[in-house]
Amino acid sequence: MTTPVTARPRDDRRVAWLFLLPVLVGFAVFYLYPTVRGVWYSVTDYSLLNTPTYVGADNYTELAGDAQFWNALKVTGYYVVINIGSQTVLALGLAALMHRLTRSVVIRATLLLPWLVPNVTVALLWMWLLDANLGFVNHLLDLVGAEKQGFLMSPTLAMPSVALINTWAYTGYTALLLYAGMLQIPQHLYESAALDGAGELRMFRLITLPLLRPIIALVLVVSLIGSFQIFDTVAVTTKGGPVGVTRVIYFYIYEQAFRYFHMGYAAAAAMVLVVVLGLLTFVQMRLLRASRSDLS
Repeated sequence: MTTPVTARPRDDRRVAWLFLLPVLVGFAVFYLYPTVRGVWYSVTDYSLLNTPTYVGADNYTELAGDAQFWNALKVTGYYVVINIGSQTVLALGLAALMHRLTRSVVIRATLLLPWLVPNVTVALLWMWLLDANLGFVNHLLDLVGAEKQGFLMSPTLAMPSVALINTWAYTGYTALLLYAGMLQIPQHLYESAALDGAGELRMFRLITLPLLRPIIALVLVVSLIGSFQIFDTVAVTTKGGPVGVTRVIYFYIYEQAFRYFHMGYAAAAAMVLVVVLGLLTFVQMRLLRASRSDLS
């Protein structure tokens, strides 16, 4: 009697590494290498015109006492609060309406259109719409008898205007992420709640929001990182003005690097921003318990 030969388990690790290789090479070339180089520049005196000279922590010491750097962080924080707050509330409302009322593909595609438009184009479009003299928004204000506003020239209105421009551009995309999360919630929970007499608002508060927490955490983290990277809208519409009220941290780093050629100093500011974003992301993930779902 012969013993049957058992087949050896197939080892696909080599094939897996082969498929991962292009991604790993791209990550190393476009992310890892620039990060290492940025860390090195942050401890040097470098201006694009000279050879980097090691200066230790001098750039970080200077940053600690730089009022403009801290003001740029404060301005960015103000923008983040307006942008994330308005974007999340509007996206939640739109996602809930799509989930409970209609699941039209046409509506979903329409919501995604502003996100597909390049940010520079969006900024130019809204700069013309908000123009103090010829803008369509001020034309509407004039028609209803309201006073015209210099939205992008006013120290009070400039930053809220920039934040709401990006809210218009990204709300649809955020709404689709939340809508996808809502589709994972079992329908029988809504049916049971409806039989018990619960209205839509109560079901949204007691069923949708708790079960959507991991997706909301993801959206908030992605929105936070994206909001801190605001640059193109500011560069096109206000260029950091008026009187610095829209000089966000990315625009400040850009000015230091490519207007004043303080590359080492700009790299140090970028490294501080990385640490700030890492800490904020960690705090968000812990507070929102992003790794735990009420569905499990």
